Amino acid sequence: MSTTVQVGKEQAVTKRSPGVTASASSTPHVIAMVGLPARGKTYISRKMARYLNWIGMETRVFNLGNYRRMKTTDGKGMGVDHQFFHPGNPEGMKIREAVCEEALSDVFTWLSGGGEVAVFDATNTTIQRRALLHRRVVQERGFKLFFVESICDDHTIVEANIRDVKVTSPDYLDIGDKDQVVDDFKKRIEHYVEQYQSLDEGLEPHLSFMKIFNGGRKVSVYQHEGHIQSRIVYFLMNLHLQHRTIYLCRHGQSEYNASGRLGGDSDITECGREYSRKLAAYINSLQDPEVVVWTSWLRRTIQTAEHIEGRQERWKTLNEIDCGSCNGLTREEIGERFPGELQARDGNKFMYRYPGGESYEDLVARMEPVIMELERKETVVVVGHQAVLRCLLGYLLEVEEEKMPWIEVPLHTVIKLTPVAYGCKREDILLGPCCDPPEEPREPREAIATLELDL
Repeated sequence: MSTTVQVGKEQAVTKRSPGVTASASSTPHVIAMVGLPARGKTYISRKMARYLNWIGMETRVFNLGNYRRMKTTDGKGMGVDHQFFHPGNPEGMKIREAVCEEALSDVFTWLSGGGEVAVFDATNTTIQRRALLHRRVVQERGFKLFFVESICDDHTIVEANIRDVKVTSPDYLDIGDKDQVVDDFKKRIEHYVEQYQSLDEGLEPHLSFMKIFNGGRKVSVYQHEGHIQSRIVYFLMNLHLQHRTIYLCRHGQSEYNASGRLGGDSDITECGREYSRKLAAYINSLQDPEVVVWTSWLRRTIQTAEHIEGRQERWKTLNEIDCGSCNGLTREEIGERFPGELQARDGNKFMYRYPGGESYEDLVARMEPVIMELERKETVVVVGHQAVLRCLLGYLLEVEEEKMPWIEVPLHTVIKLTPVAYGCKREDILLGPCCDPPEEPREPREAIATLELDL
């Protein structure tokens, strides 16, 4: 990746731990997308919001296409062809201007109610529109404004985006011919090209912005301000739009699993070794030369992955949640030695911190480098631990933090995650074998299938 960075004055903002309700910044932010249609703006918006929410910043996407559809044909959006977007169509322009004002009103209401980052997902392709946003957001409200422009002249990426995403848009629900949809959407793009003005520090020196070229092959940054914008730049520099598959799985059954003990660094059992062989057969059968296997530094993940062919990397960051003084104990022993801890943990599992150990909140902060590297890779197999994989699934599947510690991550099962439009499809592939678990009480909340004391 080629990177050009031009940095203006930076304001120091104290970083907070993810999950804490206090704001990371005293000033709300509006992140405004810029770019022609089919350039991945909504994809970037959704990914950016997912990341910011995952690290604890209250973020919401405001998609102007959805607002516009609510004002055309009873909210269904059907029948809006490319002529609606022609710059010479006064009725279309009137509706689009009204949509912009309505969306901005909702943005301001939400930010004033405690929101931190609003992502304004629209084309914003003219200097005039961006001047309007600057006046309304910065001058009138005193909020921060940061533009993110997606520029793509790779026609294969644009064509793939149109056929993969736009043909299923609500705008075209009444059209069954995909080629007709593609043709209409390309004409819509041409209408925007007529007026398109890329962000320019010479013409708009007062703005802060970032440009992303061809799905992340190159980025440039101009005059970004503060902690939140720095985090956004860091994340988007690692983002790419290529299709890939992520495989997540827990290590094979360990000796501590079999005895119902927490944490530790025990070896895997014979049952776990059988799973290790089954997992290798499955991953090796993919015959993917780009596959890379990640494990923690703990023996049970390394032993589980030992038969998988290809490149492997060990991450200390992927080690299981630190159980502190509870490490190596059974549930009964924890209850005896630390009265009240189990009840406190069940009351707020995300925020609960083991005595001398970590919480899920801490784990999310620890996982950020893994997330960044995961976004850069093609095919990745993560052989990890239950709590760690829950955090990764929470990010990839956009699970709220209070539900994250209860995500089901079954033993001896591969979780296959495939990108679809703006999210991921989860498929669980049970490889086996099934192991006889020790008798342990179930969680007091949602029933979670586990084979050992749940972290």
